[in-house]
Amino acid sequence: MHSASLAEKRMQELLKEKEVFMLLSRGLARKAALRESMTTHLKEKLLGTKSILTVKNYLGGNYFLTSDEVQIDKANVYLTEGKHTRSKNLPSLNDIKDGLLKMILFTNLTNVVIDDKNYKPIPVLKLTTGGEVKIDQLINTRLSLLKKEAEINGFRVLINDRFLV
Repeated sequence: MHSASLAEKRMQELLKEKEVFMLLSRGLARKAALRESMTTHLKEKLLGTKSILTVKNYLGGNYFLTSDEVQIDKANVYLTEGKHTRSKNLPSLNDIKDGLLKMILFTNLTNVVIDDKNYKPIPVLKLTTGGEVKIDQLINTRLSLLKKEAEINGFRVLINDRFLV
Protein backbone atom coordinates (compact mmCIF):
# COMPACT_ATOMS: atom_id res chain seq x y z
CA MET A 1 0.00 0.00 0.00
CA HIS A 2 1.37 3.40 -0.96
CA SER A 3 1.33 6.38 1.34
CA ALA A 4 -1.59 8.81 1.28
CA SER A 5 0.69 11.65 0.16
CA LEU A 6 1.95 9.64 -2.82
CA ALA A 7 -1.62 8.78 -3.80
CA GLU A 8 -2.65 12.45 -3.51
CA LYS A 9 0.33 13.53 -5.64
CA ARG A 10 -0.57 10.98 -8.33
CA MET A 11 -4.21 12.10 -8.35
CA GLN A 12 -3.12 15.72 -8.85
CA GLU A 13 -0.95 14.69 -11.81
CA LEU A 14 -3.78 12.70 -13.36
CA LEU A 15 -6.25 15.53 -13.01
CA LYS A 16 -4.03 17.78 -15.14
CA GLU A 17 -4.49 16.07 -18.47
CA LYS A 18 -5.99 12.98 -20.02
CA GLU A 19 -2.73 12.20 -21.83
CA VAL A 20 -0.78 12.13 -18.55
CA PHE A 21 -3.26 9.61 -17.19
CA MET A 22 -3.08 7.48 -20.34
CA LEU A 23 0.73 7.44 -20.37
CA LEU A 24 0.94 6.58 -16.69
CA SER A 25 -1.76 3.93 -16.94
CA ARG A 26 -0.26 2.24 -20.02
CA GLY A 27 3.22 2.33 -18.49
CA LEU A 28 2.01 0.65 -15.32
CA ALA A 29 0.08 -1.96 -17.34
CA ARG A 30 3.14 -2.73 -19.45
CA LYS A 31 5.28 -3.17 -16.33
CA ALA A 32 2.66 -5.49 -14.84
CA ALA A 33 2.63 -7.60 -18.02
CA LEU A 34 6.44 -7.78 -17.95
CA ARG A 35 6.37 -8.96 -14.32
CA GLU A 36 3.70 -11.57 -15.14
CA SER A 37 5.66 -12.82 -18.16
CA MET A 38 8.62 -13.61 -15.91
CA THR A 39 6.53 -15.41 -13.29
CA THR A 40 6.46 -19.17 -13.42
CA HIS A 41 4.12 -21.38 -11.47
CA LEU A 42 6.06 -24.59 -10.92
CA LYS A 43 2.97 -26.77 -10.51
CA GLU A 44 1.34 -25.60 -13.77
CA LYS A 45 1.83 -27.99 -16.64
CA LEU A 46 2.79 -25.53 -19.37
CA LEU A 47 4.88 -26.39 -22.40
CA GLY A 48 5.28 -23.28 -24.55
CA THR A 49 6.81 -19.90 -23.95
CA LYS A 50 5.10 -17.34 -21.75
CA SER A 51 4.71 -14.16 -23.78
CA ILE A 52 3.46 -10.60 -23.71
CA LEU A 53 0.79 -9.58 -26.19
CA THR A 54 0.22 -5.97 -27.15
CA VAL A 55 -3.37 -5.57 -28.24
CA LYS A 56 -4.09 -2.43 -30.24
CA ASN A 57 -7.64 -1.29 -30.78
CA TYR A 58 -9.08 0.90 -33.53
CA LEU A 59 -9.00 3.94 -31.21
CA GLY A 60 -5.22 3.69 -30.85
CA GLY A 61 -5.19 2.18 -27.38
CA ASN A 62 -2.52 -0.33 -26.40
CA TYR A 63 -3.33 -3.06 -23.91
CA PHE A 64 -0.69 -5.38 -22.51
CA LEU A 65 -1.65 -8.97 -21.76
CA THR A 66 0.22 -12.17 -21.14
CA SER A 67 -0.35 -15.60 -22.56
CA ASP A 68 0.78 -18.43 -20.30
CA GLU A 69 1.87 -20.49 -23.26
CA VAL A 70 2.51 -19.53 -26.89
CA GLN A 71 3.26 -22.17 -29.50
CA ILE A 72 3.67 -21.58 -33.22
CA ASP A 73 2.67 -24.32 -35.65
CA LYS A 74 3.02 -23.30 -39.30
CA ALA A 75 0.52 -20.43 -39.85
CA ASN A 76 -1.17 -20.89 -36.45
CA VAL A 77 -0.24 -19.48 -33.07
CA TYR A 78 -1.74 -21.18 -30.05
CA LEU A 79 -2.44 -18.67 -27.27
CA THR A 80 -3.00 -20.59 -24.06
CA GLU A 81 -4.34 -19.45 -20.71
CA GLY A 82 -3.55 -22.05 -18.06
CA LYS A 83 -5.40 -22.75 -14.82
CA HIS A 84 -4.16 -25.40 -12.39
CA THR A 85 -5.30 -27.12 -9.24
CA ARG A 86 -3.41 -29.57 -7.05
CA SER A 87 -6.56 -31.64 -6.50
CA LYS A 88 -8.02 -34.28 -8.79
CA ASN A 89 -10.96 -31.97 -9.54
CA LEU A 90 -11.07 -29.17 -12.06
CA PRO A 91 -9.73 -25.73 -11.14
CA SER A 92 -12.22 -23.57 -9.25
CA LEU A 93 -15.13 -21.93 -10.99
CA ASN A 94 -13.55 -18.52 -10.36
CA ASP A 95 -10.30 -19.67 -12.03
CA ILE A 96 -12.25 -20.97 -15.01
CA LYS A 97 -14.17 -17.67 -15.26
CA ASP A 98 -10.85 -15.81 -15.16
CA GLY A 99 -9.62 -18.01 -18.01
CA LEU A 100 -12.82 -17.31 -19.96
CA LEU A 101 -12.08 -13.59 -19.78
CA LYS A 102 -8.79 -14.21 -21.61
CA MET A 103 -10.65 -16.40 -24.12
CA ILE A 104 -12.99 -13.47 -24.87
CA LEU A 105 -9.97 -11.32 -25.65
CA PHE A 106 -8.04 -13.98 -27.57
CA THR A 107 -11.02 -15.00 -29.74
CA ASN A 108 -11.49 -11.42 -30.86
CA LEU A 109 -7.95 -10.93 -32.16
CA THR A 110 -8.02 -10.26 -35.90
CA ASN A 111 -4.46 -9.40 -36.88
CA VAL A 112 -1.78 -11.37 -35.01
CA VAL A 113 1.78 -10.52 -36.05
CA ILE A 114 4.99 -12.03 -34.68
CA ASP A 115 8.30 -10.85 -36.15
CA ASP A 116 6.50 -9.26 -39.12
CA LYS A 117 4.67 -12.51 -39.98
CA ASN A 118 0.89 -12.96 -39.72
CA TYR A 119 -0.56 -15.89 -37.81
CA LYS A 120 -4.03 -17.28 -37.19
CA PRO A 121 -4.69 -17.19 -33.43
CA ILE A 122 -5.98 -20.39 -31.81
CA PRO A 123 -7.13 -19.60 -28.24
CA VAL A 124 -6.82 -22.46 -25.75
CA LEU A 125 -8.06 -22.67 -22.16
CA LYS A 126 -5.83 -25.27 -20.48
CA LEU A 127 -7.06 -26.77 -17.22
CA THR A 128 -4.59 -28.97 -15.36
CA THR A 129 -5.03 -31.01 -12.21
CA GLY A 130 -2.94 -32.82 -9.64
CA GLY A 131 -4.35 -36.17 -10.73
CA GLU A 132 -6.28 -37.91 -13.45
CA VAL A 133 -9.68 -36.40 -14.19
CA LYS A 134 -12.49 -38.59 -15.46
CA ILE A 135 -13.77 -36.21 -18.15
CA ASP A 136 -16.60 -38.52 -19.15
CA GLN A 137 -17.94 -38.48 -15.59
CA LEU A 138 -17.78 -34.68 -15.39
CA ILE A 139 -19.30 -33.93 -18.80
CA ASN A 140 -22.81 -33.58 -17.36
CA THR A 141 -21.71 -30.92 -14.89
CA ARG A 142 -19.81 -27.72 -15.41
CA LEU A 143 -17.90 -29.16 -18.36
CA SER A 144 -20.98 -29.36 -20.58
CA LEU A 145 -21.46 -25.60 -20.21
CA LEU A 146 -17.77 -24.94 -20.78
CA LYS A 147 -17.81 -27.14 -23.88
CA LYS A 148 -20.83 -25.27 -25.26
CA GLU A 149 -19.17 -21.92 -24.53
CA ALA A 150 -16.01 -23.01 -26.36
CA GLU A 151 -17.90 -24.32 -29.38
CA ILE A 152 -20.01 -21.17 -29.72
CA ASN A 153 -17.10 -18.77 -29.25
CA GLY A 154 -14.37 -20.61 -31.12
CA PHE A 155 -11.76 -21.55 -28.55
CA ARG A 156 -10.36 -24.89 -27.47
CA VAL A 157 -10.39 -26.46 -24.03
CA LEU A 158 -7.58 -28.78 -22.97
CA ILE A 159 -7.93 -30.76 -19.75
CA ASN A 160 -4.56 -32.19 -18.74
CA ASP A 161 -3.58 -33.85 -22.02
CA ARG A 162 -7.01 -34.30 -23.59
CA PHE A 163 -8.95 -31.79 -25.70
CA LEU A 164 -12.58 -31.36 -24.69
CA VAL A 165 -13.17 -29.12 -27.74
